[in-house]
Amino acid sequence: MQFISTRGGMAPLPYSETLLEGLATDGGLAVPEELPHVDAGTLASWRRLSYPELATEVLGLFATDIPRDDLARMTAAAYADFPADVVPLRTIDGGLTLVGLSEGPTLAFKDMAMQFLGQVMEYVLERKDGVLNIVGATSGDTGSAAEHALRGKERVSVFMLSPQGRMSTFQRAQMYSLADENVHNIAIEGVFDDCQNLVKALAGDVPFKRTWSLGAVNSINLARITAQVVYYFWAWLRATDATGPTEVSFTVPSGNFGNILSGFWAKRMGLPVRRLVLAANENNVLDEFFRTGVYRPRSAADTLATSSPSMDISKASNLERFIYAVVGRDASRVVELWADLERQGYFDLSAEQPRFESEFGIVSGTSTHADRLATIKAVHETTGEIIDPHTADGVRIAREHVEDGVPMLVLETAKPQKFAETIAEAIGVDLDYSPELQEMLAAPQHVTELPDDEQALRAFIEANALR
Repeated sequence: MQFISTRGGMAPLPYSETLLEGLATDGGLAVPEELPHVDAGTLASWRRLSYPELATEVLGLFATDIPRDDLARMTAAAYADFPADVVPLRTIDGGLTLVGLSEGPTLAFKDMAMQFLGQVMEYVLERKDGVLNIVGATSGDTGSAAEHALRGKERVSVFMLSPQGRMSTFQRAQMYSLADENVHNIAIEGVFDDCQNLVKALAGDVPFKRTWSLGAVNSINLARITAQVVYYFWAWLRATDATGPTEVSFTVPSGNFGNILSGFWAKRMGLPVRRLVLAANENNVLDEFFRTGVYRPRSAADTLATSSPSMDISKASNLERFIYAVVGRDASRVVELWADLERQGYFDLSAEQPRFESEFGIVSGTSTHADRLATIKAVHETTGEIIDPHTADGVRIAREHVEDGVPMLVLETAKPQKFAETIAEAIGVDLDYSPELQEMLAAPQHVTELPDDEQALRAFIEANALR
């Protein structure tokens, strides 16, 4: 399998080369020349597989340039430190099922893909005898998941940008407490979108990118998108073990559109998915797009700080991969739309909006702080389960889209311990922390504060990058 750019200006590359690129050389995003297809017989044969074995099968459809034995070794290593039930499913009130994606080292769904990414990046770099300087942006969970997956690796250095004062106390501690020499935390004066803009500016400067061997771990990275496809197949298999093959729907809390994009790819690959329900918080640019067909990102000043901070995003990087499908894989049309976005601050696909649900199965909704608190409280009172605020956004919107006879699966975002302040506000409970987590929260923090300035970031990378 080969991968091309949504903007048509990148020569086809195999999986191993694409995952090191991050952003394509023409500013677009890598997509398969053609998505693989999974038939009913293959799906049935996957029911008996463990999670790492399933990951090997699904990722093997994309990473055709990696020997299967090597891929199996990497997936086994990626999930070795997870509990035996890597992705547990559990029922909550209203007939909803939570897909447990936060069993990894940083207690967030990002670990599911990032642990594999750490394995495969090291594998590829060893064979190329190369190094990589990761430049990423995080609104909360991506940064810690990336740093914990890549810490201590000799061929990779991580420069992770985060918005000053915009993450939870736990999220900051989980990143900034790391003292590994290859981990560089950079707090940018601004919001997540400012961090993301800086990353894109450097990634778009091909000479600088090549000179300093820059790569990406944000959800634009192909390996993350493909690794996330795996748990859609796993969740469908477990949800239908008793019933046999049937359609299910997924609700996905979404900010950067990467997680739900993986579900979209799974559906296009043949997984029996009826609907993909996008749950937004108050920064609901994506909900507005799926309701109207007009994509109008907001400025940094208009991006709100909310109690589901990992979704405090107004420019969804992965939307471009969906738009590429909407316009019939016409790269020139994608270029035109992003030129419209640059020129006038929006683009208009309202003529295509009816297809979003009818053809692609995507619907959406918005959840607020009051909704989150009420949902956390209701779930706790009914089941004793405590869910984090992002998952609460998902549960709240999922309830609007439940259909008779169609199981509704809600993707969990993180453990509630990462957002203790909101949990206390919702249900009056102070969450317990293990001794290890208490030690992390009390540890010295290592972070460099920089202005929202591209030249300052370039200088910091040049001074600290691997060569």
